[in-house]
Amino acid sequence: MIKVIQEQPDDSSFDEILRELAFLKMIDRGLSDSDRGNVVSHEEMGKRIASWQK
Repeated sequence: MIKVIQEQPDDSSFDEILRELAFLKMIDRGLSDSDRGNVVSHEEMGKRIASWQK
């Protein structure tokens, strides 16, 4: 976290830093899910999206 914060521009707001940290957390979570095989195929995701549009 310290590295991410230090890499932000000096004029970054608190909210911008929080968004960056949250974004990186989401990436880490997604990569972890992928490593565990906890994924949805492109075809399945297409079916899910199509069902939302009905």
